Amino acid sequence: MTAPIPREIPDLPPVRATPTLPRSPVPATAVTPPARRPLAAAYRLLVAMAAMATVIVELLIGSPPRILSYFSIQSSLLLALVMILSAQRAWTARQPLPSAVTGATLLYAIVAGAVYHLLLGHTTPPFAMTDATHPPAPWHGQWIALQILHTALPAAALLDWLLLTAPDRLHLRQTVTWLLYPMAYLTFCLIRAEVLLSGAPARYLYPFLDVARHGYRSVLANALLLGLCIYGLAVLLVALDHIRPNPIRRRGITGFRLQPPVG
Repeated sequence: MTAPIPREIPDLPPVRATPTLPRSPVPATAVTPPARRPLAAAYRLLVAMAAMATVIVELLIGSPPRILSYFSIQSSLLLALVMILSAQRAWTARQPLPSAVTGATLLYAIVAGAVYHLLLGHTTPPFAMTDATHPPAPWHGQWIALQILHTALPAAALLDWLLLTAPDRLHLRQTVTWLLYPMAYLTFCLIRAEVLLSGAPARYLYPFLDVARHGYRSVLANALLLGLCIYGLAVLLVALDHIRPNPIRRRGITGFRLQPPVG
């Protein structure tokens, strides 16, 4: 004996036109292996060599302990290390460095260039990493080193990010972590100034951190404003990373576009 067939079938819930698919845990490299990128490797190696050569020139011109204390020198050394590792991975077709590392390196390079051109490039007395009391002559070794540190290297790091790095890898949660180094550097600068004797050359590495002239209240206010600007720049880089086109997209043999893994 069979059950009676209902006269009316209840309405089924409508199916969405574009169902949301979960993110696949399988990277793109499971479909196609990563390819070697010799041009990217060569470019990054050249940037690393330029950064190291410029730092060496500065060390030969000035006092090494003082030179190594500047933010632009430290960020340039970090840029050289990251570029060497990235070049090696591009040459051997390995996965790129974590985006938290490359994003922080890019941010610090841009900050070093922006601070120099906006706050230090036209100060009186002129900003210098040595004991010079007058601006370096154009095309002099010190002038060339300053231009490479604060203009060429930040621009090279930005071009590498725009033209040789896959997009959509930076995340907003990383921006707070990127601020740890600038905060540690501020602490280092203030402690260094307290350890050095009063009147010592370059006791305060940057004029806006000169406690003897401005006092702790003004210096901390300047540091807070600069920190907010750095954080805003970090957020801007993350936003741009999610809307910029992919410069290294490749076509598979089937005609479908395959993108590098995100993460």
